[in-house]
Amino acid sequence: MNKEEVGQEEPRQPVKRRIPVWGIIQVFLIPILLVAALGVGLAVGYVILGKKELADVFEWSTWKHVYDLVFAP
Repeated sequence: MNKEEVGQEEPRQPVKRRIPVWGIIQVFLIPILLVAALGVGLAVGYVILGKKELADVFEWSTWKHVYDLVFAP
């Protein structure tokens, strides 16, 4: 009798799944690039267009003031 006739099959080897490198790059690199682009955009807009000091870009009070100006009642 064959194994097929009895209904027994040989145990299968587990399938090894490769983790795609591009998937890992997308998960980590894209958010980092988005945050970097936001920071560069804030700095360029504040320093070049606004003609202010670069150190002021990273102060919380600066952005609180901008928020208050935009959303003032």
